[in-house]
Amino acid sequence: MEASPGPAAYAGRPLFEPISHLLTACAGPGLPDAERLTALLRSVAPDAASDAAQPIRFVAPEGEVEGYEAHIHATGEVPTRPGDWHDFFNALAWCVWPRTKATCNTLHIEELRARDAAGLPGRGRRRDALTQFDECGVVVVSADADIPALLAAHEWEEVFWRRREALRHSTRFLVFGHATWDQLRAPFFGLCAKVLYRVVEPGWLALDAVERQAETDRWLAGHLRAPAGITAPRDLSPLPLLGIPGVTPDSERADYYRDTRQFRARRAAGAAQASSID
Repeated sequence: MEASPGPAAYAGRPLFEPISHLLTACAGPGLPDAERLTALLRSVAPDAASDAAQPIRFVAPEGEVEGYEAHIHATGEVPTRPGDWHDFFNALAWCVWPRTKATCNTLHIEELRARDAAGLPGRGRRRDALTQFDECGVVVVSADADIPALLAAHEWEEVFWRRREALRHSTRFLVFGHATWDQLRAPFFGLCAKVLYRVVEPGWLALDAVERQAETDRWLAGHLRAPAGITAPRDLSPLPLLGIPGVTPDSERADYYRDTRQFRARRAAGAAQASSID
């Protein structure tokens, strides 16, 4: 039986850009353990902490962890199962999105407490949306305001095919969701992300990749905290990831984007809107 590729094998693939340097640092067979992942976090995001001022560290869980979000908030310990790709990518997400991951964690706690105080059952729409974004979120950042507007309108062929070169030069797709990275190891037909759109000044593109990532982390953490951030799953727009140029060779022809099983028209209710230049 052929062994599966190690983390470094994915460093050069599309949509792994935010963590490509970390994947390279994890060269070798198998996945790094929790101790090594914590050391990696300390090297790239030494101030990563929960909003309860607990330094983030990765810990192999002993049995089932009750109150996952509350546990991270109170202790800084992120349960990380040995040899588990999903948890491995979650650890790397903490490395490159430390502010936003901490903010998501805090928003879960605040919503949980608010619902308990109000006597409301269940998780609520806000927590459902935060979980969706944590698992499969992408921030689409563009210096061309038309691109996010057209994507939000599900004009897939127009953006991914007719404006292909403009897309390459103006827009970056920054994966936040750790489940999305796990799925991108073997992309499948219909693979979809939940996205937030952001329009920026052209100068943002002149920043190096590390600066762009850090700046977007600051922006995203603030955006999620804003009253109009994410309040329900409907605030997130769907994006078929295999439509992004370079993700699959199948996208090298126009008729690929006419398959409505994967590239669906927008529902009449509308879609998430692109934010203004900030």
